[in-house]
Amino acid sequence: MDLGVEGMWKRAQELMPGGVNSPVRSFRSVGGKPFFVDRGQGPFLFDTEGRRYIDYVLSWGALILGHAHASVVEALNRQVRLGTSYGTPTPGEVELAERLVRMVPSVDMVRLVNSGTEATMSALRLARAVTNREYVLKFSGGYHGHSDSFLVSSGSGVATLSLPDSPGVPKSTAALTLVLPFNNIDLLRELFKNNGSQISSVFVEPVMGNSGLILPEEGFLDELRALTTEHGSLLVFDEVMTGFRVARGGAEERFGVKPDLVTLGKVIGGGLPVGAFGGSRELMEKIAPAGDVYQAGTLSGNPLATAAGNAQLAYLQENDPFADLESAAKNLSSGIVEILKGGGISAWGTSVGSMWGIFFTDSPVRSFEEAKATDQENFTKFHKACLRKGVFFAPSAFEAGFVSTEHTEEIIDETLEVVRVVVSEGW
Repeated sequence: MDLGVEGMWKRAQELMPGGVNSPVRSFRSVGGKPFFVDRGQGPFLFDTEGRRYIDYVLSWGALILGHAHASVVEALNRQVRLGTSYGTPTPGEVELAERLVRMVPSVDMVRLVNSGTEATMSALRLARAVTNREYVLKFSGGYHGHSDSFLVSSGSGVATLSLPDSPGVPKSTAALTLVLPFNNIDLLRELFKNNGSQISSVFVEPVMGNSGLILPEEGFLDELRALTTEHGSLLVFDEVMTGFRVARGGAEERFGVKPDLVTLGKVIGGGLPVGAFGGSRELMEKIAPAGDVYQAGTLSGNPLATAAGNAQLAYLQENDPFADLESAAKNLSSGIVEILKGGGISAWGTSVGSMWGIFFTDSPVRSFEEAKATDQENFTKFHKACLRKGVFFAPSAFEAGFVSTEHTEEIIDETLEVVRVVVSEGW
């Protein structure tokens, strides 16, 4: 289909709601329209008109080895010749499950699914079943997929489109979701004191990535662990984004806090759709057919996704690039902030593992409420100016950025030079 970008965008809007299959792709919060990608290679995207972009979105974190990494491509080519889906067990499922159990401290057993939304939705069902409680606690700005229970005070694309809740979510369902600000220990203690016996589970992004990048303050995750244990609630770490991004074993390894359940996605699929949830053997054996908590998926653990996921995780295990990834993310975020401040622009940033983020503000950002108070107009100008010069940051002020093993020192330097030029030109 050779319609040109304008024709393609017009056609897309006639065929798909808003012209996209996921709201954050629409560029609505930063204005303009998205570019159409022809191919990706290493740290780069190339659009249909041949322009090259340094990519810091990386399929929203999935591509920790960059685009079209040789090991992933080889694994996919090998598998696709053998078939794409069978509807029966395959060795790849067992291999991927073994890797996840070895790499994630809290996981004894795992169930593979097709997306992060499926993972969190299924983990909540399990938590409600084993506790015989209906309420769930999440934190404002935390995004745990688009199932009804979690579309309450969500960040990421929901915040970008100014939809704090979604039409179509029954009030009776939303009423079972409790919401607190991230990093507020006092309110957390008060809620558990008054309602702890009713809460089935607490879902948390241990490092928030859907409100921009927000780290947990010292003691916050420990207090979550203590309160949920005391009141018989399950602690669920949503590591769909942070899994294998903030550390080899995820946030639970980095911060030394062990959840009851963990949800995973993105990196474990190597760029293909996949998700997972796991935990102790005692909890996971409640899932059908071992137990009576029903969850199913025809394409769950399909051979293409497991081939790509196994290839990507095997590379991480064998090459241990985490120190280099962390250095790249830190150099990028600190470099951008230094340049912005040098140009008289308010900026604050941070990084953890291979994730990074910046906010246009003078103060540290500790919650979604504080993220919303930052200068989003300056973010929009910054995003547009960098994109024009070939650097692709997430088209939302409420998204974390990522680096890959392909983002070398030279690529980071090239990016920072673009930022210098953008600032010197006044956007």
